[in-house]
Amino acid sequence: MKKSHEIRNHVRRHRRRHSDMTQQELAEQVGVTRQTIVSIEKGKYNPSVGLAIRLAKAFGVSVEELFEIDPETGDE
Repeated sequence: MKKSHEIRNHVRRHRRRHSDMTQQELAEQVGVTRQTIVSIEKGKYNPSVGLAIRLAKAFGVSVEELFEIDPETGDE
């Protein structure tokens, strides 16, 4: 049986590095609600590919810098 992939994200860290950007400001920039940003930062929601790309662009980083597969769960 395959292990489920746990996606780890660094959205909160990058948001705070950007002049203490608020969750609301980020949400408006990428076109979602603040609640969506809260859920992503808490790891309760994995964004679509399109949203992940918009988030990465908002911070000027790659998608891979924001999201990664947790090494504890493997990559099978």
